[in-house]
Amino acid sequence: MTKITYIEHDGTSHTVDAPEGLSVMEAAIRNMVPGIDADCGGACACATCHVYVDGDWAGKTGERSSMEESMLDFATDVRDTSRLSCQIKVTAELDGLTVHLPEHQG
Repeated sequence: MTKITYIEHDGTSHTVDAPEGLSVMEAAIRNMVPGIDADCGGACACATCHVYVDGDWAGKTGERSSMEESMLDFATDVRDTSRLSCQIKVTAELDGLTVHLPEHQG
């Protein structure tokens, strides 16, 4: 299992065990992490699973696709480290990943 920590806007932290192959969004939903709405269910068709990848992890989560870039146009307070968590696949290499949640989704 890969450990992922989600930090809410107010600083509340949630660490979950995520099986490889899920997305970071799916792991949040399965573990009822507040702040990830995932309205489209992971189809990269909204921006309600927006996260900020912790700086140390940005290089390991991959590059944004053009579709993800387009969907981030609908997100609030997009930053250099913004990603849609549905587009980040859980791998063993991501064990210890930390993502921060924006104050508001999409």
